[in-house]
Amino acid sequence: MIKPQLFFQYLKKEGIDFYTGVPDSLLKHLCFYISDYSKENKHIIAANEGSALSISIGYHVATNNVPVVYLQNSGLGNLINPLLSLADKDVYSIPMLLIIGWRGKPGVKDEPQHKKTGHVMLDMLKSMKIPYKVISKSNKPEKIKAITSYLINKSKKNNSPVALIVERDTFEKYKLKNINKKKYPLVREKAINIIMNYIGLKDVIISTTGFTSRELYEYRKNNNQDHSRDFLTVGGMGHASQIALGIALHSKNKSVYCFDGDGSIIMHMGSLSTNGNIKCANLKHIVFNNGSHESVGGQPTTAHEFNIKNIAKNMGYDLTLSANNEKQLKKAIVEIKEYKGSCFLEVMISNGTRADLGRPKSSPLENKKLLMSFLKK
Repeated sequence: MIKPQLFFQYLKKEGIDFYTGVPDSLLKHLCFYISDYSKENKHIIAANEGSALSISIGYHVATNNVPVVYLQNSGLGNLINPLLSLADKDVYSIPMLLIIGWRGKPGVKDEPQHKKTGHVMLDMLKSMKIPYKVISKSNKPEKIKAITSYLINKSKKNNSPVALIVERDTFEKYKLKNINKKKYPLVREKAINIIMNYIGLKDVIISTTGFTSRELYEYRKNNNQDHSRDFLTVGGMGHASQIALGIALHSKNKSVYCFDGDGSIIMHMGSLSTNGNIKCANLKHIVFNNGSHESVGGQPTTAHEFNIKNIAKNMGYDLTLSANNEKQLKKAIVEIKEYKGSCFLEVMISNGTRADLGRPKSSPLENKKLLMSFLKK
C-alpha cells in the first residue's frame, strides 16, 4: 500500500506532471490528490477514456513529455481505437503511462458487470502489445516506485504506451479538499422517489450505471414492487439513453423513462443528437445533474458549467424542461408524462447518498428476462 502523495511525488521526480482520465473508484484516492495538487491545466477529467488518451497525445506533441491517463478497466473499450490507431508505435509512437484500476479481478468478489473485463484485461493488453505491471496493497512503496519507474523508462525508450494495473486498496485513503460546492434542495434519491410517484404501472424505466440504478432498485424493494419494469444499466456508462431509445421505438404502447446522469450524458453526448433527430414520442429522458461522478468518489464533471437542457433543445428534443426543487420537479414530471413527443428533463441535485445503499440481488440476466416478459404484455 502507498500514500497517494508519495506516488504523486514519485511521478514528479520522473518528470511526469500531466494527468487526464475518467474517475475510477479503485483509483479515487490517487485522483483526489491529483485534483487537489495538480497545477492549472495539468489535470483534465475527460468526457471519456478515448478523449483522455487523445488529450494526452496532444500534450506529448506540444511538450515532448510523458502524460498519465487513468481509468477503470471497464473503460478500455473507449480507449482501444485511439490507442491502436494513433498512439501505437506503428502510427504516432506516443509514450504514456496508463494507470488502470482492476475491477473484476478473477478470484476477487465484484459486481457482475466487471467480471468479463476483469478476466480478459491482461490478455487484451497482451494482444495490443502494451507492456504492463501489476501493483497491489501487498507491495511496499519502494516496490511500487521501482515498478513505476521501470514502466516509465520503458515508455520513454520505446516511445509507446505502457500500463500500470492497480488492484483494490493499493492506495491509502485521501480526502478530497476541492469538492463541488453548488447546492440544491434535492439529492438524487429524493428526486427519484418523487418521480416514481408519477410512474404508471405500464411504464418502463432504463436507469444509468452507479447509484441511480441502485436507488431505483431500493425504491422498488422498499415499496414491495417487483423489478420487471426496469432495465438497470449496471455497466456501459453513457449508453442508457440509447438502450431506452431501442426499447421505446419497439414498445409504442408504453412510456419509456430513462434515468440518466450528467457524467453519463457527457461521456457520449452524441446520443442526444440521435434521440433528438428520431423524436421518439414515448421516450422521456431525465438527467440527474449533480456536476460530479458521485458513484466513483465525487470528482467533478463540467455539467454545472453549461446548460444541458439547452443542448438537448438544440439537438431536437420536442420538449425540454429543468427543475431544481421539489415543486418544480412535480410540475415538470406531470408535463412530460402527458406530453406527446420526445421529452428531456434536467433535474439539478446536490451530492448525497446513503451509506447503507444496497445493491441489486438479482443478476443482469434475470433482470433482462423479467423486462422482456413485461414488454410482451
